[in-house]
Amino acid sequence: MLTKKLSTFEFIIIIAMNFSAIAFSIDAILPALPEISAAMSPTSPNKTQLVISSFVIGMGIATLFTGPLSDSFGRKKIILLGGIIYITGALIASYSKTLEIMLIGRFVQGIGVAGPRVVALAIVRDLYEGRRMAQIVSIAMIFFTLVPAIAPMLGALIISNFGWRSIFIAFIVFSIVSIGWLLIRQGETLSPEHRVKFTFLNLTNSLKECLSNKIFLTSTALQALTFGILFSSLSTIQQIFDTTYNKNDSFPQWFALIALISGVASFANSLLVVKVGMRKLIEIGFMIGIIFSLSLTIFSYFTSISFLLYFIWQSSAFFMIGSIIGNLNALAMQPMGHIAGLAASIIGSISTILGVMLAIPIGLSFNGTPTPLILASFILSFLGLLLARKVLN
Repeated sequence: MLTKKLSTFEFIIIIAMNFSAIAFSIDAILPALPEISAAMSPTSPNKTQLVISSFVIGMGIATLFTGPLSDSFGRKKIILLGGIIYITGALIASYSKTLEIMLIGRFVQGIGVAGPRVVALAIVRDLYEGRRMAQIVSIAMIFFTLVPAIAPMLGALIISNFGWRSIFIAFIVFSIVSIGWLLIRQGETLSPEHRVKFTFLNLTNSLKECLSNKIFLTSTALQALTFGILFSSLSTIQQIFDTTYNKNDSFPQWFALIALISGVASFANSLLVVKVGMRKLIEIGFMIGIIFSLSLTIFSYFTSISFLLYFIWQSSAFFMIGSIIGNLNALAMQPMGHIAGLAASIIGSISTILGVMLAIPIGLSFNGTPTPLILASFILSFLGLLLARKVLN
């Protein structure tokens, strides 16, 4: 049975928490990577990056199905199913004895997190549209950034007191709170008469409709390029702080500051998007990425990159991402209100899988310096700006 809308504030908090399941699952485990590497992959520390990548791959694959399933069975049932799968994956990883078993657990966690990730966006589309939807998503992203700001510090605190395996118990608690709040307070937003029966024929037809829409397809490609920068940064950031700059102990505090800078971008976007428009802000975001990455790439050919310069660059990259993602999601979803769940699934799945495919080789190219990451970010930002200007305008 459908219920009236919650207050805007409570609705945004609930949506932000379900969005944040991804960030918490990635950022809170970053301080544990050195201990996981020492315990499970001491001879190949770069392989520990797969703790992040395996989670993202599982999320990307499952994302393709959670949307259409929510279009068929309703939003809340699929979020609940996702929560159960997520908790199962966290338990597998928590009790793993080898890196391979842990990666399986993380993969299962990724499958589960696709539920709240995709369906929360579909719920927003059920209730809002256009620039108002972009504003709601951007405001939710402000609260979303508070999670990565505190997640590494919280993760480090949990790990120092209870050991690195306890971080998976924290994942379980977060999932119960965020999903439970949504299930209790938010009514079902997709009425039975608007549901689409889940068949492979309907799935194929809807997929063709999404992929034949130029704006949707372009937004998906741009989000893949942006995710390539995001996932490669997340995969290497702890190693760069530890190996390159010997700042492992202060990493959670520095990461919190970077995340808050990203939140400033989301807040600025929420204020500007109604006046300036999504397309223009997307272009500005990619231009920020190009300017900072190109400048530091050129600088690195003459001398080593200091920690301060790396920090400024990494902050600019997260600022760029914070100013782009919400607009790309809203732009892609705007013409797809009648199949919002599937549309959210397609953009989430394709952009995530392509983004992690770009990020894995970038991350594995880590050579003790941030230069490979910065150069790759310049290339991806440049391609993003070219595509945005050619198609979106």
